[in-house]
Amino acid sequence: MDYSPDSWVVLKVKAGKGTFPFYKVLAGWSGGPWSATWRINSGINLVFDREDEIHFYGESGSLYRCNKEAYGLRMSTAGVYKDLCLQQEFGGQIQLMPEDTNWMELL
Repeated sequence: MDYSPDSWVVLKVKAGKGTFPFYKVLAGWSGGPWSATWRINSGINLVFDREDEIHFYGESGSLYRCNKEAYGLRMSTAGVYKDLCLQQEFGGQIQLMPEDTNWMELL
């Protein structure tokens, strides 16, 4: 599947002590067929930097085409991010990556 979210962020997830972090796209839509909804990808395994977009390929084969100007939490994703940070299974091991991250060096 291909997705083009209205807004997006990248989350750094560390599953537990001594584990390597992995990264996920948290994507949100504010209208249209994805009205006020969100998705989180299976885990980033490939990144391409395009002129106006970053393309994140997930472990499941999905592609997230993320507009460089749309980075940030919005109403559709802010609550999801807060809930993920509070989940005990992650133990506070979720970090919002800064907008100026060099996505090509992520993996």
